[in-house]
Amino acid sequence: MTASNDKIVTIVSGLPRSGTSMMMQMIDKGGIPALTDNIRTADEDNPKGYYEFEAVKKTKENPSWLEQAPGKVVKMVYRLLYDLPEGYHYRVVFMRRKLEEVIASQNVMLERSGKQGGGLPDEKLLEVFRAEIDKCNKWLADQPNFSVLYVNYNEVIADPVPQVSRLNEFLGGKMNTQAMLEVVDPKLYRQKR
Repeated sequence: MTASNDKIVTIVSGLPRSGTSMMMQMIDKGGIPALTDNIRTADEDNPKGYYEFEAVKKTKENPSWLEQAPGKVVKMVYRLLYDLPEGYHYRVVFMRRKLEEVIASQNVMLERSGKQGGGLPDEKLLEVFRAEIDKCNKWLADQPNFSVLYVNYNEVIADPVPQVSRLNEFLGGKMNTQAMLEVVDPKLYRQKR
């Protein structure tokens, strides 16, 4: 489906701790401004910031924030994609990362903030995440107003040039690829598995 530029919304999605904040920064520096509110500020877990926009969490009840989203990039956890209304074309950069690393990173973040997780053992959490992501991927494939590029966080860290090239092509071919490459910081790749 083609849509006029004034109806295209770029979204970075995936599991929490899968590299979505890094990707938001890459796309923002590359030339598509990020739609954020800076309510959640940078911390030890995300020293370069979270790039979040609180209104996306209430999309099902109030999708009016989308009126300011065309031409920008916004971050949404994968579960919220189901709540997006028709009437826009959604260009989704879906982040993938080794699930063991995602879980380890989430555990460290919860521990640091003094919060408890859901109580599931890591092996069970792996099964749940695999099933939920698989379901979301199948749903996305059936949506005529969504186009999706899957990007592997581990591959971006290991060899960013081909991944940035893919991103540039997906996002219209006019991105500042050098600025995007400069965002990638292997020192922030923690919880390696």
